[in-house]
Amino acid sequence: MSTEFQRIPVILHAEAPSAVVETYGFAGSQGTVLEGQVLRPAAEASTLFVFMHPTSTLQLMPMPEAMAARGHHVLCAASRYPKNDAALIMEKVLLDLGSWVRWAREAAGYEKVVLVGWSGGGSLSLYYQAEAEDPSVTHTPAGDPVDVAGAGLSPADAVIFIAAHLSRAETLTEWMDPSVTDESDPDRRDLELDIYAPDAPHTPPFDAAFVTRFREAQRARNERITTWALGELERLRAVGGAEIERPFIVHRTMCDVRWIDPAVDPNDRRPDWTYLGDPRTANVGPVGLARFTTLRSWLSQWSLSRSRARGALNAARITRTPVLQIENSADDAVPATHNQVVREALGTGDATYHLVKGATHYYKGQPEHLNECLDVVESWCRERGLLPRRR
Repeated sequence: MSTEFQRIPVILHAEAPSAVVETYGFAGSQGTVLEGQVLRPAAEASTLFVFMHPTSTLQLMPMPEAMAARGHHVLCAASRYPKNDAALIMEKVLLDLGSWVRWAREAAGYEKVVLVGWSGGGSLSLYYQAEAEDPSVTHTPAGDPVDVAGAGLSPADAVIFIAAHLSRAETLTEWMDPSVTDESDPDRRDLELDIYAPDAPHTPPFDAAFVTRFREAQRARNERITTWALGELERLRAVGGAEIERPFIVHRTMCDVRWIDPAVDPNDRRPDWTYLGDPRTANVGPVGLARFTTLRSWLSQWSLSRSRARGALNAARITRTPVLQIENSADDAVPATHNQVVREALGTGDATYHLVKGATHYYKGQPEHLNECLDVVESWCRERGLLPRRR
């Protein structure tokens, strides 16, 4: 049975001084402006389900809408970097999520708050909850002060990790094209590692030795960019003056042996396809991960060695909160190995795992799989007193 619901806009505003303007336009110069949307049925509720992604806005996603249609109160919360992650700092996104949780409890009057981390929101939710339980962060990976530890983040009552990857840094690394030899010229490539080249010497099915070499080269490329970014920041600081940040382009970041060889880390995903379409086209397109970024943002969200938002690292720090983990077996965005890593790392004694067989990343055209997911969420929440039991 479907329930009608309202879409209620919510805007939070706080002064948050920054050395550079991080988002374009009027809002970017007005401190921190956070825009959200509450999907609210007519019936009262004591629990709010909070969806947040570091940069996406989620109010049109299928799961928040479907939850509201089942009578649940849902908040789709945006960070200060909506739809543009070029200058995004993950530690500041934690503060934004903390503002939303505080609003939910203190202004909106909800007794319980459940974080629902979908896709990139999964590692964000783990990072937030880890810092709420065990505050530690006082600086960004670039060394800039950011008092997450002193912000008094309010822990969520539960975390739902759904269709989610380990982190932006780990996912990007596994998708970086390791054939790129010159970051300023994407046409200069190592043919031995160029799996998309018409004359590629290595083609599916890939042998294990090549996959190992490919992964090592991906990690090496990520670390080369990290080393360069750190050096550029140090140079700019030494020079002084008005230039304190620098944007740059990262070419060819949608390249993974998994996508063209379904035998690598197998699941039920569609072969030769990604959530952005043809992997060869997506690799050189304008919307790949980390395509446009800055020195500080690279270190915070994309650097494998420097980012603190890594999934297993933070999953292990969550020891007092129930966590529900839902994996979609045909996910065409989340690497098939990531959920197992999170599952094994979780420090909580109340961890539940469920696999939705055949479900893709967005449940597009799959209402039966979406309903299975919602049934699991509702049952799990009722067992923990987060929703009233059915009469």
